Amino acid sequence: MMLTRLSRSTVSRVMLARLASTASTETLKPVRPLPKHPSSAYVEVTHPESASDIPEVVQKELDRAKRYLLPVYARPPLVLARGHGSYVWDTQGRKYLDFTAGVAVNALGHADPEFVKCMAKEAARLSHSSNVFYNQWASSLAELLITLTQREGGLGWAAGALPPLGIASDDGHFAPAGGAKIFFSNSGTEANEGAFKIARKVGKDRWAAANGKSWDDSDCSKFRFACFESAFHGRSMGSLSATSNPKYQKPFAPMVPGFDVGKVNDFEGLHSLITEDTCGVIVEPIQGEGGIFVANPDWLRALRERCDEVGAVLIFDEIQCGLYRTGTLWAHSSLPVECHPDVVTMAKPLANGYPIGAIMMRDIIAETMTPGSHGTTFGGSPLACALGHHVLSRLSARPFVAHLEEVSAYLRGRLERLPKFFPGLISKDGIRGRGLILGIPFREENYPSELVRMARERGLLILTAGKDAVRLVPSLNIRTDEVDMAVDILESCLGEMHQR
Repeated sequence: MMLTRLSRSTVSRVMLARLASTASTETLKPVRPLPKHPSSAYVEVTHPESASDIPEVVQKELDRAKRYLLPVYARPPLVLARGHGSYVWDTQGRKYLDFTAGVAVNALGHADPEFVKCMAKEAARLSHSSNVFYNQWASSLAELLITLTQREGGLGWAAGALPPLGIASDDGHFAPAGGAKIFFSNSGTEANEGAFKIARKVGKDRWAAANGKSWDDSDCSKFRFACFESAFHGRSMGSLSATSNPKYQKPFAPMVPGFDVGKVNDFEGLHSLITEDTCGVIVEPIQGEGGIFVANPDWLRALRERCDEVGAVLIFDEIQCGLYRTGTLWAHSSLPVECHPDVVTMAKPLANGYPIGAIMMRDIIAETMTPGSHGTTFGGSPLACALGHHVLSRLSARPFVAHLEEVSAYLRGRLERLPKFFPGLISKDGIRGRGLILGIPFREENYPSELVRMARERGLLILTAGKDAVRLVPSLNIRTDEVDMAVDILESCLGEMHQR
């Protein structure tokens, strides 16, 4: 084996970023033994939110927001001012441990120095150029995404089938040529919208080939999509139509026609759900907003087989669960290739908070798209892609991934004791999820929101998920001592809830 070149610039950028990541993880504390009893160290409220405790200057800011911002979010009465690492501070100077990471976005935490340096450098060079022209960072990030997927598994490539990034195979070839294509967007919902368009175009192409007609023939029936209960794919009309939650859909009905809804892990329903008229199927390997439900690998295999039987494009929405949140590049990376999709959509952590989304698709899918068939004004900008390349290079570093796996195992170990400590509150079904996308399921639907509020009043930010769960999605470089603080706060709050 020998080190060989992608290109001088690409390899040097990757290796420099990985060296920086290695240096940042060597000083982290080792995992410690699990405590035998639940903590009660955070019983007292330290970050009060009652109306009488809100300073006048803060209330003025809240009133200004209510006066000028569209009221589509129910926010707590605090105003965030700055962040560093896994912590944020409000305008009152109160410090919070952030286990939301901007809803699974800030993979490297807040105000990461190297990320800030990269942003300043690239913003001073070329921030936007439009897709009328090429820019080097879009190609570099696309190359890195595809090369990592080829090596670490996903989209039809088996994990470990190719040597690690930067190492040539014995015959001197760095990687197989082609194999996948990338389209960059600005967000996750836009990535899903693009995936729907691509799948519908593929469906029409396949229908035309099978029937000997033009794809724009009015009697083409291959345009339907299959989606699943408890899914969340976005807020635009197309992605909302695939998000079968009445809470989100009802005010904006009717939805875009052509979406059929099934149940995750329901084997028997696949045949009737996915028919010859189905052009695309979208599913989250791990449902995030819906409650942190993991798709059964055998069911994903059956789903893949059914898509192949009818010629439907299989789309994995890994916007929340992808890009190392589960400990692997994709949530499906470690699964057999028989479970893999045709298309992967991504967004949240790719640029650590700077807006970017992407669609990655097999070449056989990409070939349907021609100049003018899709586009974007801001997607794939030099600045967004430079930041994405920086972030992904660091996330994919072996020491970073090893640390992530170690800390996530420790976090899960602590959380798995909660049903034993608090059987009257926590469901006996156990902790949901994988890696650093974890859900605590409750027996009563009102408990999650209560825990979120109580934890926030003690300096911990967490999220709900679905009807019955609390979601933990911290930054991917979270430390063990920060895990201990977070779980100590959770245990203290649950202890107070248990005594009521």
